[in-house]
Amino acid sequence: MTDLSARLSVGFSWIGHTMMHIVAALYLTVVLALEREWSLPYDDLIRLWTLGALLIGLGAPLAGWLGDRWSESRMMAVFFLITGAGSVASGLAETPAQMTAALAVLGLGASIYHPVGMAWMVKNAVNRGKALGYLGLFGTIGIAVAAVVAGGLTELWGWRSAFLIPGVVCVLFGVALAALIGLGLVQDRKGDLKPQAKPSRGDAMRAFFVLSVTMICAGLMFNGMQVVLPKLFETRLGAMLGGSTLGVGGLVTLVYLLAAVPQLIGGHLADKYPLKLIYALCLILQVPMMACMAVLGGLPLVVAAGAVVMASQVQIPAENLLLARYTPDKHRGLAFGAKFILSFGAGPVAVQMVAAFYERFGEFQALYLTLTALALLAFLAALLLPTDRKDEPAAPPVPAPAE
Repeated sequence: MTDLSARLSVGFSWIGHTMMHIVAALYLTVVLALEREWSLPYDDLIRLWTLGALLIGLGAPLAGWLGDRWSESRMMAVFFLITGAGSVASGLAETPAQMTAALAVLGLGASIYHPVGMAWMVKNAVNRGKALGYLGLFGTIGIAVAAVVAGGLTELWGWRSAFLIPGVVCVLFGVALAALIGLGLVQDRKGDLKPQAKPSRGDAMRAFFVLSVTMICAGLMFNGMQVVLPKLFETRLGAMLGGSTLGVGGLVTLVYLLAAVPQLIGGHLADKYPLKLIYALCLILQVPMMACMAVLGGLPLVVAAGAVVMASQVQIPAENLLLARYTPDKHRGLAFGAKFILSFGAGPVAVQMVAAFYERFGEFQALYLTLTALALLAFLAALLLPTDRKDEPAAPPVPAPAE
């Protein structure tokens, strides 16, 4: 039963990562249809996502704390249900004010996933780097297909269906997980399936401050890229794509799919090589590619975007393992919550950055030069991380669930 519970927990954490990124990114493509439907400018419409993006970050520490103190599995069921309900409400919105409120519910639900889902998976995984690689793969798939799901459903049945259908699917996963918990097939654990050595207090504090800087920069970079990419492709590649929302969404999907396999490789590398080295290399690779995106057009722009996304996704397993390494398992949900108030809390800042740069320049060259500077700052900070030490088990595995 314990092994089954661990496998189901890991599986639902992977599925949850896909659903979170699909639902949280739908509006970024649907907004292109709303420009025509509601006859409002892009910069006004994209700002409607500000509160939802803010809540993804602000809700994370509380969600992580509840996962630590109450139940990780039950919090994951709540994640699926609230996020799905917010997506359905977005599909029913009639005015910008209603859309803002619905997206806020969606963002609050989505805030649960990263602090709870990641801590839940780490606790139930044996080969953490490999498991985090697959977790990243599922997240990348979600990011990738969100644009084509939104664009495709919008083209087929209108923009409302782009929210309603994924929202219903998300709710159904929540009902399924709640049923498994009720049957006792999914249970919470008291400790890690594979315990790790405890870091020194000095290394833990040093890693905390360094990762705070790198995660803020990475959050601005990731959210800035995700928010702006559909509009960037529409602006610079619109003629090539024939002005199609589905074409724009499909190209965004292609870029993010490029990161799927490299993220698996990143997970395997994180199990075998120094995390600090992997993390720093991924950050420095993004510096020239971000600079290229400031000036390129056509297919070279797509290639540069793919390179940025690949590097940013490969670094994630190393980043999450660094955070897990320097955090006690009983506080890991809160630690992942703190991470995502920094990284996803950068979401509303990124939304406002995109809107401000587009309002002032009508293009995104200055935005990408700013993101280039952030990538360089994150790399320099990563060099200050503690030197990696070989992990050794601190205690025998914990086979028994909490209940």
